[in-house]
Amino acid sequence: MKMFVDVNAIYLHPAPVDFRKSINGLSLIVEQQMSLSPFSGALFVFCNQKKDKLKVLYWDNSGFCLWYKRLAPINRGIN
Repeated sequence: MKMFVDVNAIYLHPAPVDFRKSINGLSLIVEQQMSLSPFSGALFVFCNQKKDKLKVLYWDNSGFCLWYKRLAPINRGIN
């Protein structure tokens, strides 16, 4: 399976979301708050309140995919 084939747009949701939400909850945010179609083939990126986690939702013509990434802490002053 290839990831993110033919992505036509990337949208970042401007406000943090409740990370207990999964595909259904995030697709509702796309439709109701962003006024976009979750079936468009675009990537929809969401972050949590601390901005240390990301969720990426997209439709790949066979179903929804949801990717989750926990960002590494920034180590300041370490080379």
